[in-house]
Amino acid sequence: MKAKPIKICSACLLGIICRYDGKSKPNKKVVNIARKEILIPVCPEQLGGLPTPREAVELKERTAITESGKDVTNNFTKGAEQVLLLAKILGVKGAILKQRSPSCGCGQIYDGTFSGKIIKGNGITAALLRKNGIKVISEEDL
Repeated sequence: MKAKPIKICSACLLGIICRYDGKSKPNKKVVNIARKEILIPVCPEQLGGLPTPREAVELKERTAITESGKDVTNNFTKGAEQVLLLAKILGVKGAILKQRSPSCGCGQIYDGTFSGKIIKGNGITAALLRKNGIKVISEEDL
């Protein structure tokens, strides 16, 4: 019997309550993939020590800033490093991450002004995984 593929997945996409707003963002396509493949749910922001719920964060020139102006880049970096460590331990080669998230966004993120404007870019975790050879896609790429 062939082993199921293992991927990292944004926990919120599987319905786990971990988002900044204290909610989840379940995605039917991702949940269906979880029935065929092994998806390891992660929330880099929680792994970096931030609570749920928490203040909204956007990236401004690779710095993670809350809406009230607090720099939480260290939390985001620590969380990204923990996700990478988990991926390395498990030999993960792919990830499905939440689009536009300051941690998980892959290809699109908010512009750092909290105005809802979207720009090209990657979240801190998505960028670190890609830099380390892990294929990262968003739920919107499925």
